[in-house]
Amino acid sequence: MAGNSTRGDSALNAARRQRELRALGDGTTVDVLVIGGGITGAGVALDAAARGLRTVLVEKHDFAFGTSRWSSKLVHGGLRYLASGGVGIAHESAVERDILLTRTAPHLTRALPQVVPLLPSIGAAQKVLVRTGFVAGDVLRRAAGTPASVLPRSRRIAAAEALRLAPTVRRAGLRGGLLAWDGQLVDDARLVVGIARTAAREGATVLTRVEATKVTGASATLTDTLTGETLDVTARSVINAAGVWADQVDSSIELRPSRGTHLVFDAAAFGGLTASLTVPIPGSTSRFIFAFPAAHNRVYLGLTDEEAPGPVPDVPHATDGEIDFLLDTVNTVLREPLSRSDIRGTFAGLRPLLRTGGDSTADISREHAVLTSPTGVITVVGGKLTTYRKMAEDAVDAAVAHAHLPAAPCRTRTLPLVGAVSGAARDAIAAPPRLVERYGSEATTVLDQHPGLAVEVAPGMDVTAAEFAFAVEYEGALDESDLLDRRTRIGLVPEDRKAAEPAARAAFE
Repeated sequence: MAGNSTRGDSALNAARRQRELRALGDGTTVDVLVIGGGITGAGVALDAAARGLRTVLVEKHDFAFGTSRWSSKLVHGGLRYLASGGVGIAHESAVERDILLTRTAPHLTRALPQVVPLLPSIGAAQKVLVRTGFVAGDVLRRAAGTPASVLPRSRRIAAAEALRLAPTVRRAGLRGGLLAWDGQLVDDARLVVGIARTAAREGATVLTRVEATKVTGASATLTDTLTGETLDVTARSVINAAGVWADQVDSSIELRPSRGTHLVFDAAAFGGLTASLTVPIPGSTSRFIFAFPAAHNRVYLGLTDEEAPGPVPDVPHATDGEIDFLLDTVNTVLREPLSRSDIRGTFAGLRPLLRTGGDSTADISREHAVLTSPTGVITVVGGKLTTYRKMAEDAVDAAVAHAHLPAAPCRTRTLPLVGAVSGAARDAIAAPPRLVERYGSEATTVLDQHPGLAVEVAPGMDVTAAEFAFAVEYEGALDESDLLDRRTRIGLVPEDRKAAEPAARAAFE
């Protein structure tokens, strides 16, 4: 029941937050203090709590407030890293993708076909490179143990099938396509919330709107940003998982952020796209942009990779140059070009890459690093969303070794997240498929909210007031922005956000 914070309960809400803050108290000693509530911090908290360690996670804003909600929402197999010789990270990515798809989050992930249309602009040499890359992806999949029933093998397809998957591709000169498969998330922010709730189920104290200052390897001052109250916590280990803000927690870290930008379209602009339309970037052998179907009847188009020097904003923004680049590149394969008037919204995220020298950010390794500062703070940085679990495992391993913590072995390879369900059990859930995709086995709990809440939050929107109520009672939503911008992704389109604001306010009345 919501509000009961005993071990085994995954429900996060305002009452539990207040109670656990009180229980934490001034001068409390914990095994692991995790700073940052993005994908990495949530993963660290889950890993540590599942090993039996007394764990506290604090997040200054909300779960997935930073980079973790601005990803491509894909579960990559690491194919692009092979092009630059990164065999290790490519294999690691494929293994972690398999864990997400088949064990820990089958309810929040799915197989996504990706099609490269063979048009005259793609020459014979580039076609060979793409095909070779897709075959290498098949090898990665098999090496990771992912069956073809989960991710089918790549193949050449006829023009008719390419057009069925991507109806707005130009027909003139189309010689078919190359088809491969990767993983897609229902939503990145929803994954983070699921991990955080699973950490709470395993016994972690998980607190949003709590800022950590005066951080050392053994302590921090925590401030409840809603009340201004502070308390000091002693920790046997402190793990900095603040992402692009990691250098603000530990000044010994040097980051070189890069910005990845996406555009948001109505699904109609791509004519019922059911695959990732994958377009090689001219002049590059390993980079593509892609358009793919997304939540709320939308299509996302990305991805840029631009250096982002200077202060890190809370919410990064797309630049005019990036918008033009994405439009110009995708229009090389479309029958009717898209323009700025078709864009419903944009979003941009900053990747927390380690400064490694003079390479461009597009070429910097996405391998993660676990570093211990002179004060004893353990920082985990770099990496990518798909490999969050391995990043967390490595960070907790470092904390256990550094502080000689009495921990059980890592369990997260086989630990299902809250709501995880697949196969026949998933098919038997008595709830609309849309809810099952977002909530897994908890879809019926969403339906069990007050019958009067089974109404759309705004006309024509595929989110109900019951989902808002569930987010408040079970998913730790504390204000309207949590509902609109992270528990759902309504806020990616400003007009939709405005239309749904009254229902979001009503969820807290």
